[in-house]
Amino acid sequence: MFHQYKTLIEDGDLVVVYLNPGSMLTTTVKAGDMLNNKYGNFRHDDMIGLKYGSMVKSRVGTGFVYLLHPTPALWTQVVPHRTQILYLPDISFISMYLDLKPGKVVLESGTGSGSFSHSLARTIAPTGHLYTFEYHELRAETARKEFIEHRLTDVVTIEHRDVLANGFGKVGIADAVFLDLPAPWDAVAAAKESLRRDTTGRVCSFSPCIEQVQRTALALDEHGFSDIRMYECLVKDYETRTLPMPDIEEAINGQKINFKPNWSERKKRKLESGSGTPTGESGASSEIMISKPVDQARGHTSYLTFAILAPEANN
Repeated sequence: MFHQYKTLIEDGDLVVVYLNPGSMLTTTVKAGDMLNNKYGNFRHDDMIGLKYGSMVKSRVGTGFVYLLHPTPALWTQVVPHRTQILYLPDISFISMYLDLKPGKVVLESGTGSGSFSHSLARTIAPTGHLYTFEYHELRAETARKEFIEHRLTDVVTIEHRDVLANGFGKVGIADAVFLDLPAPWDAVAAAKESLRRDTTGRVCSFSPCIEQVQRTALALDEHGFSDIRMYECLVKDYETRTLPMPDIEEAINGQKINFKPNWSERKKRKLESGSGTPTGESGASSEIMISKPVDQARGHTSYLTFAILAPEANN
């Protein structure tokens, strides 16, 4: 379901329920069941047969929710956190730098909450495959159930395995390896063994501490990897506002320019123009859009260390 799209909601489908801009949840649609939240009571029978994206009103009509098709991006926002997870800025950057696309074979350790696993599966489907490993047995079993429920077993294989102690158990099959481990330098040898040698292999290590990056970079260099680089993804959000365009003649004459929006005047201009975009007498736009960074920016998540393994020369 996460790498295949459908139009209508059917009995047994997983649905992402959009409550408001800061709140979403998931539910599995089952005939006869009821979804209860602060916006009201919603019958699953009313959801079956609707198109994804539809709005559903509560039984008493006082509240409503939207029913969204599950995607890896949405799953990242609603996934139950069993461990720290990767978010979209890191996910997109890693996927690009590892050159992931349909048909690629990827090894991942550890699985954790499965946030990145869902994005990897969607990126390499339908002809690629993800082998993901988790040393914690309960987390591995929980992730296995989710992959089955989300119909990802055709592109995802999960194994309960301690990669640091026992390696991946795969030789020469992977196009890329992703390491999210406390001691990734101890898994570099196993990563090298698992990579294909007839093409360029790629490795990424996700580490929160710079000391981990240093030891991993040294291990990568010792095992023949090259182009070793470290990146950090920092997200800066901007807010935008629409303000009235100042009068140039007033500015030339030294009059004080007022950038504060005059909402009554703005509404009047819209009505006069007959459109949602107000215009001045000359036909030019009488408004400008400005942006500025929000006061609080998201901080550090982890460092991303990349390296490549050159293919073996043909004899």
